[in-house]
Amino acid sequence: MTPEAGEERQPLLGPPDGSAARGRRVFLAAFAAALGPLSFGFALGYSSPAIPSLQRAAPPAPRLDAAAASWFGAIVTLGAAAGGVLGGWLVDRAGRKLSLLLCAAPFVAGFAVITAAQNVWMLLGGRLLSGLACGIASLVAPVYISEIAYPAVRGLLGSCVQLMVVLGILLAYVAGWVLEWRWLAVLGCVPPSLMLLLMCCMPETPRFLLTQHKRQEAMAALQFLWGSEHSWEEPPMGPEHQGFHLAQLRHPGVYKPFIIGISLMAFQQLSGINAVMFYADTIFEEAKFKDSSLASVIVGIIQVLFTAVAALVMDRAGRRLLLVLSGVVMVCSTSTFGAYFKLTQGGSSNSSHVDLFAPVSMEAVDASGGLAWLAVGSMCCFITGFALGWGPVPWLLMSEIFPLHVKGMATGVCVLTNWLMAFLVTKEFSSLMEVLRPYGVFWLASTFCIFSVLFTLFCVPETKGKTLEQITAHFEGR
Repeated sequence: MTPEAGEERQPLLGPPDGSAARGRRVFLAAFAAALGPLSFGFALGYSSPAIPSLQRAAPPAPRLDAAAASWFGAIVTLGAAAGGVLGGWLVDRAGRKLSLLLCAAPFVAGFAVITAAQNVWMLLGGRLLSGLACGIASLVAPVYISEIAYPAVRGLLGSCVQLMVVLGILLAYVAGWVLEWRWLAVLGCVPPSLMLLLMCCMPETPRFLLTQHKRQEAMAALQFLWGSEHSWEEPPMGPEHQGFHLAQLRHPGVYKPFIIGISLMAFQQLSGINAVMFYADTIFEEAKFKDSSLASVIVGIIQVLFTAVAALVMDRAGRRLLLVLSGVVMVCSTSTFGAYFKLTQGGSSNSSHVDLFAPVSMEAVDASGGLAWLAVGSMCCFITGFALGWGPVPWLLMSEIFPLHVKGMATGVCVLTNWLMAFLVTKEFSSLMEVLRPYGVFWLASTFCIFSVLFTLFCVPETKGKTLEQITAHFEGR
């Protein structure tokens, strides 16, 4: 057996004994780390209310034209792609805790630059900085949480990463109702500042401390988080375990989770979710709703509710079931939404300015009005399906499936894949809407959702209730 295969044979950190009191501070530590995802959710959602405000801005304030608005929405994903690479390097060298502390700086700096922006270049620079922080936080927070959680709650706490992301998006949508773009950027500085304060009081993960041969510190961290100590062994950390080497890609314990992690991230973005969330207002304006901002807030609320449902059932239903169920719902909803645009294209009245709260059963309505409700229903179903599975599960699985000695590099590549795909989808969304028409774009997304379901059924293992060492052993065939 190769050294890599035997690295995590013995559980480093098993679940606490059944009689031991469950440490509540593990939930506090998870919340502190999840403020990073809350911050990058706010950064993602910021563009939706800010772009219309910036397009209406009068001199001397900077003003966005159509091309600049497209870059304003998409450039954050380029920064996040770079942040994923940087985060993969930081998480193994600086540690999980320090990496989270460091990512607070570009979050605050990015929103501060946007607040003080006098031209478009400052706006784009601020978005790029906040995107860099998004990439680091999206990698480090899931890793930190998965390594401090015991198996019985790892699914719950790991899913809270995505829950905080969608809460951040919803916060940006709601605050965008009452705040113009500068004050909205000021609000964006609050979550990362709070994360900085709380994480200073939290420990490093015991697993990382073990890799640094800090046994006493690891034991103290374990006591702080779980409120108990139990048998655990320091893994062998010889020269062959000090980092990633290309030769390790020959081992199934490395290349199998590597392929699964990259594929999950690609399929998540090919569903079109980031394009939908970045341009939620635009999509509903295309569907001719009177108050597209209100529609976006409703979508955000639905996403938060069903992401919370997914977090609650994650450790019971399992990862595979939620991915399959999520994919099927997304296939149906994107197909229906595409059908809506196909049926209404070229119509004389379409669903012109339908009030979301107008009664539809009190009096007769025309067919186009009914089709408008079909549009909002399809979009809500899409968000529901995504929130149940393809939103939280890929991030959770990314933090679970990689062995300890390649986790930094492997998760960095996964995050890079996710954000590069997010950039391509977001940047080219408007162009695809022109070339394929809206119905073609949503039918294309439906096709990718079908492939994601098939990939889950044939390639993705179940990790529910397993320790991280058991998951590694599964890939290695032990």
